[in-house]
Amino acid sequence: MTAGSHYVETIAAQVGQHVFGMDDTVGALAMAQMARGHVLLQGAPGIGKTLLARTFATTVGGAFRRIQGTPDLTPSDITGVTIFRPDGSEFEFREGPLFTELLLIDELNRCNPKTQSALLQAMEERCVTVERESRALPPNFFVVATQNPMDFEGTYPLPESQIDRFLVRIDVQYVEREHEARVLHTHAITAQRDFAADPLDPALLDAARAEIDACRVEPALIDYVLDIAAASRQREDVQLGLSTRGARALVLMARVNAVCAGFDFVRPDDVQAVAPWVIAHRLILTSEAILEGRTAAELSDEIVTTVAVPRVDETTASGAPAG
Repeated sequence: MTAGSHYVETIAAQVGQHVFGMDDTVGALAMAQMARGHVLLQGAPGIGKTLLARTFATTVGGAFRRIQGTPDLTPSDITGVTIFRPDGSEFEFREGPLFTELLLIDELNRCNPKTQSALLQAMEERCVTVERESRALPPNFFVVATQNPMDFEGTYPLPESQIDRFLVRIDVQYVEREHEARVLHTHAITAQRDFAADPLDPALLDAARAEIDACRVEPALIDYVLDIAAASRQREDVQLGLSTRGARALVLMARVNAVCAGFDFVRPDDVQAVAPWVIAHRLILTSEAILEGRTAAELSDEIVTTVAVPRVDETTASGAPAG
């Protein structure tokens, strides 16, 4: 077993004791964290997005802060402010909630566009600029944001530049009936709310990231990803296709998936497995496609299935499955 697969399985087991029926979503969260990316959870209100993110934060350990998205939230509310201290006759910077290791932004699309834009530098460069001074964020800075679908009242659609900063978007669905019954029994009948877990050893995450960095990507797989990106840009029903950043994200998540599957090289299966998380939220559909009822998720699947799959010689790509 690789360190990456052990990391995902350990988190899934601990989170699964409190959040039911979301094992795939938990795995995607852990994989994105290993890839040093950020996650956008999208789904209807009341299906467990916030509970999932909070339980995940408790499991992985480290500093954790939460921001509730509201229309009156200002950029300084999240980055921090400089105040004057009369006792010392000097200015002091007080850090905002961005200065943490795991940041949960609940209902991000209820924040006004100005505050949404304040997150761009933090997510991409892992630093913020306040009063013309750049301040570094923790090395393991990880954002998990939730949003409700755009047709709910009081929401502000995220700009394309912000959407592209999220390594993956996970569409959280209603859980199956048996899992929903467990939710009702655990949280409505027995009123169990507290969740305690022994934080994971940070060395395990470091080991998993070392495996990802060492995971090989053959030229044929690079061409495969480039073909997918080109196909997304050439469709008549897509106004804006996969960006270069998006193609890079697809390769990165494919490497993570390969490590979690026990391989030290990327296979076409790895690209296909992570494509729904990486591609769909980066596609901007034409108005005609929207009127026809098409969705980005459907088009993402079509794009991947129409691109020719390369043959990778596993004996030359690498010796054997890892661990």
